[in-house]
Amino acid sequence: MNKKFTVTSFLESKNKSEKITMLTAYDYSTAKLIDEAGIESILVGDSLGMVVLGYESTLEVTVDDIIHHCRAVSRGAKNALIVGDMPFLSYHINIEDTVRNAGRIIQEGKAHAVKLEGGVEVADKVKAIVKAQIPVMGHLGLTPQSINMFGGFKVQGKSEDQAKKIINDAIELEKAGVFAIVLEGIPAKLAQIITEKLTIPTIGIGAGNNCDGQVLVTNDMLGMFSDFTPKFVKKYANLKDNIVHSTKQYISEVKSMDFPSKEHTFSIDEGVLEKLY
Repeated sequence: MNKKFTVTSFLESKNKSEKITMLTAYDYSTAKLIDEAGIESILVGDSLGMVVLGYESTLEVTVDDIIHHCRAVSRGAKNALIVGDMPFLSYHINIEDTVRNAGRIIQEGKAHAVKLEGGVEVADKVKAIVKAQIPVMGHLGLTPQSINMFGGFKVQGKSEDQAKKIINDAIELEKAGVFAIVLEGIPAKLAQIITEKLTIPTIGIGAGNNCDGQVLVTNDMLGMFSDFTPKFVKKYANLKDNIVHSTKQYISEVKSMDFPSKEHTFSIDEGVLEKLY
């Protein structure tokens, strides 16, 4: 039996210098498998828009989308901490809508925490969500909901001004009450500086191995999503080829009538059968 991982487990892991493991999941079966494997936290990310729903970016994902997939994941994961992403425009309008949307992800989606992107500019929203007794995870660096501002998926924090802003944003998010911060697509040394400055853990994705933990999109890690592969992704399997090969074999066997064979077929008593003609 794996131990239930909670918000406090994140801080305990950092204090013990134990790396935190996190992956995405968007459905019951995947969540159940990676939970049984011992993953400590599952992110129901707005990346589902691209790898599951086929959108061009994360910007089309809605709160209802996140809730729908969070509910599926919560049925499969029994030990991992489930974090639901707050999608584009779900926390940008006003504090009242922000808290309501975060509350829906927890109450309806059965998530244990929410994640939102941004630094100083969202600190007031973070404080309000935390005040409503909802744990919040931050997200800095390459924040996908801001790709139109960034001009695409580009590494962030390479200039002095950018790096200093990300450091300051991290400090302000910690003050606002986040329990952890995802650092995405920033130089490894910058991530190390931030990790050392904070008392809360950092979770890296394209930010080097000095963060307190790591997160990857499961569909990338397993080689299932092939539209593009970021530099920071390591493929631990190539399920795309396995799926395509297996599907072709199935098609071939159906057309040749090799499937279903006798072992996959149910029988009926001959006496009953005779009365049917």
